[in-house]
Amino acid sequence: MGKKKVLSEEELKEMVLPGPNQVLGVVTKMLGYDRLLVSCADGRERVCRIRGKMKRRVWVKVGNTVLVAPWDFQSEEKGDIIWRYTESQADWLRKHGYFPSG
Repeated sequence: MGKKKVLSEEELKEMVLPGPNQVLGVVTKMLGYDRLLVSCADGRERVCRIRGKMKRRVWVKVGNTVLVAPWDFQSEEKGDIIWRYTESQADWLRKHGYFPSG
């Protein structure tokens, strides 16, 4: 079989911008397993899970800026993390008004 190639953050050139039904947030607390408490830009705190595609490829820690897709049901309390931004990408988002600085 062979090993999968792991890309470092320096090699990533693409940046995902928030689309409809997606919101930016900052991870405030690790809750265990694949769940995190995220303070979202719309003023809500959601319990979010790291989706399976990202689970072992991207490490998320407290203070990271993430893109959250709220669930169709319980959308005000729960969501999925679909992207983690690097520090430079998060600064770019704040500078261009996608995310309130703070």
